[in-house]
Formats: sequence, C-alpha cells, structure tokens
Amino acid sequence: MRYLPHTDTDRKAMLDTIGVASIDELFNDVPEAARLDGLIDLPTKQSELQVERSLSALAAQNISAGQAPFFVGAGAYKHHVPATVDHLIQRSEFLTAYTPYQPEISQGTLQTLFEFQTQVALLTGMDVANASMYDGSTACAEAVMMAARVTRRNKAIMAGGVHPHYVEASKTLAKYSDVEISVTDPGKADLSELIAAIDDETSCVVVQTPDVFGRLHDLREISRIAHEKGALVIAAFTECVSLGLVESPGAMGADIAVGEGQSIGVGLNFGGPYVGLFACKDDRRFIRQMPGRLAGETVDADGRRGYVLTLSTREQHIRRDKATSNICTNSGLCSLAWTIHMTLLGETGIKQLARINHETACELADLLETVPGVRLVNQSFFNEFTLELPKNADEVVNDLARFGVLGGVPASRLFPGQFENYLIVAATETNTPEDLAVFTKALAGAL
Repeated sequence: MRYLPHTDTDRKAMLDTIGVASIDELFNDVPEAARLDGLIDLPTKQSELQVERSLSALAAQNISAGQAPFFVGAGAYKHHVPATVDHLIQRSEFLTAYTPYQPEISQGTLQTLFEFQTQVALLTGMDVANASMYDGSTACAEAVMMAARVTRRNKAIMAGGVHPHYVEASKTLAKYSDVEISVTDPGKADLSELIAAIDDETSCVVVQTPDVFGRLHDLREISRIAHEKGALVIAAFTECVSLGLVESPGAMGADIAVGEGQSIGVGLNFGGPYVGLFACKDDRRFIRQMPGRLAGETVDADGRRGYVLTLSTREQHIRRDKATSNICTNSGLCSLAWTIHMTLLGETGIKQLARINHETACELADLLETVPGVRLVNQSFFNEFTLELPKNADEVVNDLARFGVLGGVPASRLFPGQFENYLIVAATETNTPEDLAVFTKALAGAL
C-alpha cells in the first residue's frame, strides 16, 4: 500500500507557494519530444523466466566494453583493476563500517580515508585533500563555489577545453549562488582568451589539463597572472593516471585541484558511481571553505593513535547558512577502492602505468594518421587525443561499432552543433597491439 499523506489541500498550498498551477507545470523544462504521452510499449505481465529472457535479448544487442577493442574516453576510462581491489572492498570490516559518524566504531574506515587524502595530496602536488566528492564534475562545481567564498568575488572563467559536463555542473550550482560563469572558445588550443579575460573581479579561472580534447596546458603563466589579479586557479582533470607523468597542479601554481578518480580502482560501471578528487593549498582560508569532509589523525586519552572527522562543514553538522556545501557524504566505497589500487601501484607503479598509457596512445595516433584523410588535431596529449576525419564522426563511430570496435567519442556529442568531424580517442594499458591494428583497419573501412 502506498503511503501518501498529502491531501489535495496540502498539494494546492505547495503549488501556490511554488507559483505554478499544476504538477504538470513542474515538467515544462522537459522537452516535449522527451515526454511520454501514454504507457511504454511493454507487456503488462510476464513470468520471471520470460523477463530474464527478454532482458538478456535486449542486452545482447549491446557491445560491452570487455567484448570489443575499446577506445572510448572523454571523462571515463577503461583501465585494468586488479582482482585484489574487489576482494578487499567486500571484506565485512569495510562494508559494515561504511559511514564514519561514530569514530569509536569506524576506525578502519576513517584510517582508509586518511590514507586516501594523503595519496590524493601527493598525486596532485597539493597540501590538503578532502575525503572525496561524488565525481569530478561535482568536485569542479564545488571548487568554483569555494573560490567565490574565499575571494568574495562572483566572476568565474572556465577554459573552453574544460569537459562540458563539468561546465554544466558548475553552472547548475552557480545559478542560485549569484556566481557568474563565462566559458572561452573550446576550439582555441591556447589559453590566450582566458588570460585576457582575467580582471580584478575574477574569483577563479578553471583550466583542465589534459583537456577534453586531450590537449596539455602549462598552468605556470596563467597562475602568475591570476594571482596578480587576486584570483584563484583551479586545475581540473578527468584522467587521474595522467598525474603519474604530467606535472602536478600544485607544481604549476594551482590553488585547487579537482578531478575524476575513476581510472584508479573503479570500473566504468555504466557511468557511475565514481569518485571525485579535491585538494588545495595549505591556506586556512581554503581549508575552512573546503566542501565535504576531512578525516584527521589524533591520539586518545591513553596516547593511542586514532582517527576522527576533523572537518565536516556541511549542513547536517552546522547551521545551513554557514555550511560550505550540501554534499551529504563522500564516495566511501569508491575512495576505498581507489586507495587500495593506488597502494598496490605505489609511486613507481603509477609512473610506469602512466608511461605505458602515453606510449600506447602515441603508437595508436601514429597508426591512425596513416589512414587517408585523417588528421591529428593535438600538438600534445597524454593518453587521449582528437582526430579530424573527412566525414561526420558520429556516423564513423556507428560504422566502427559494426566492425566490432568501440572507437571513441564524437566531439559533437559534447558540443552539439560543433566539431562534427572531430573524434576523441583514448588508449590505455588495456589496449594490445592487436587492438590498435584492428582499430586502424576498421577506421580505414569506415571511411
């Protein structure tokens, strides 16, 4: 039995307060073409066996990431996750002490969060990291809001090469926070337009490196100029493995580093859950304004080492108007998987993994450029690059799938109406020489 306590009078009062005449008006922002005008064309009833067979038949129409040569990236990457990771995160000690509200009974969870923070800080070249965010896009959005609070300014500038999902997430939070976000031309490879836009009212600049097209950016000059104007520099990334080889955000003068941690320990998972990384400089203004939570190390009354939630400035814990974020938790299980995988790799391992990724991508780029009509757009890249094709990239991707290759992301999917012949391609340590050869042959066939 459904429990719906609201009366018609209650519902009318809520609608009047919101300022709409009916519940249907709440869905006006959903395009008409996306709305259903009747029941979905499905059987009204089926046995369990029939449902299993029907769903299996539907699933069989897909090409899975583990079934075909896979070169899709643009924010989520296929990497090898050791079996050890899955084994350890399922241990009962971790599963039953998931949320560390009571430190006396969740020391293991708090300790792993502390280790996670340490690893994130070292990887990003920053001083302090929190216990994770939901994903890279929400981490980026929270960083923009944090910069506005720290600088007491409301103008943020995002480079055009920042992943559009990160831009949209930031704009969603900014819409009701009186923060104005402008985005530079994504087609420009350099940051000159971004630098020219920085003024005395700018709260922060956001630059992604490697960016959504795979281009690498040196943040030193933009950091110097931004700091002269009193603005903060937010360095974003979608591929955290790149930090094993590319100069860290901290070393390039960034104030805040944010990004997606999915590449370490977390599978593709059909788009989530993932784990957002968030780190900043050791500045009291920054630390007090960090979103989410931060685990710390201390000693108890008997002098024994222990772990606690040192900082948790969110609205469940303090007055809402003083909260830095309404993010309600961290990605606990994903951050644990990230920590285990990173511990298995170690400093030497993450550097070696990054080098393998880069070398594989270089080899693939060289092969694909031999296909007539194909041009490599990038001057630099880590493990992801953009190709300009002689025909629509969306059509080519569909043709590649028919050849049994998942061959990248058409840039027009991320930038509707733009870059229709651009194909964003990612290569990782999971791609064999045979995969590269198959892709090259399939692309030639598709063109």
